[in-house]
Amino acid sequence: MDLAALNTIAERLVAPGKGILAADESSGTIKKRFLAIGVENTEQNRRDYRELLFRCGEAMNGCISGVILFEETLYQIGADGTPLVKLIEAAGAIPGIKVDKGAKPMAGFPGETLTEGLDGLAERLAKDYAQGARFAKWRAVIDIADGLPTWGAVKANAHALARYAAICQEAQIVPIVEPEILMDGAHDIQRCDEVTRWVLQTVFAELAEQRVALEGIVLKPNMVICGKGCSARASVEEVAQRTISALKATVPSAVPGIAYLSGGQSDEEATAHLDAMNRIGGFPWKMTFSYGRALQAAPQKAWAGRTENVTAAQKAFAHRAKMNSLASVGEWNGELERAALGHNSQAEHAKA
Repeated sequence: MDLAALNTIAERLVAPGKGILAADESSGTIKKRFLAIGVENTEQNRRDYRELLFRCGEAMNGCISGVILFEETLYQIGADGTPLVKLIEAAGAIPGIKVDKGAKPMAGFPGETLTEGLDGLAERLAKDYAQGARFAKWRAVIDIADGLPTWGAVKANAHALARYAAICQEAQIVPIVEPEILMDGAHDIQRCDEVTRWVLQTVFAELAEQRVALEGIVLKPNMVICGKGCSARASVEEVAQRTISALKATVPSAVPGIAYLSGGQSDEEATAHLDAMNRIGGFPWKMTFSYGRALQAAPQKAWAGRTENVTAAQKAFAHRAKMNSLASVGEWNGELERAALGHNSQAEHAKA
């Protein structure tokens, strides 16, 4: 293992002003996204949609450090014969790969899941590395409900994350470690805070036991936020303060950076929380984004599967990428967001 090389990739992924595009939706997940915009879930449509993102120079060159890909996309060829990984590299971003096989019901633990995919992982990573992947992602899913999560599920998922991370580093691939506390449910922010601290403590204990070098990973956690069904909504400032406090108490300073998942937040909400944390400052790691839906919902809606809408979709993607780029250095604000949207709307109206 070349730790210096792993650290270089990890640092590039969390470079100031840049973040990660999570374009690793499974075929089932993207089918749901396409259904919402009236697009058939074919391989060509999946390729065309992702290709328009990777060809958006305004977003990719200035705001995106890396792209997490579904296995299909890593090996796909663009419409002009260019491999999609080459488009990502040409934009100065790093190709990555989702390697877990999904969260499956955990035997003996009703209502909880365990992420699978360790079997054959080393062999798959060797092929992915040869194709250009330099980092990977594995997502563990933790639910909050009555009596959940249990210690057994937290421990098992943390162990799987650590084994995945160790195998990645042996393959000279930076592991993104993603323990996600779901926003589903009616729990308040205090309960999310407690569970987040518990899970992160367990994950880092397992990483240490499995001899994972923290300088060669990126952490992708949830923010400390209340469940969607909670009536007592926390302010942006409280989310930022609690999240930083929880991570300071659990995440070693050797970790190069934190790339937050959006976890079902609205586009602007995810941006506002990231910005608020970076304005507070005082933490040892870089803080940026690793967003999927929060970066892609607007361009998907604008595209709607039509070639004539590609430019509009790229503008929507560039806008969201720029807003999150600003948030990653604490320079975003709501007025800036609305002013940019207003300017775009006026331009489109004038064109019409």
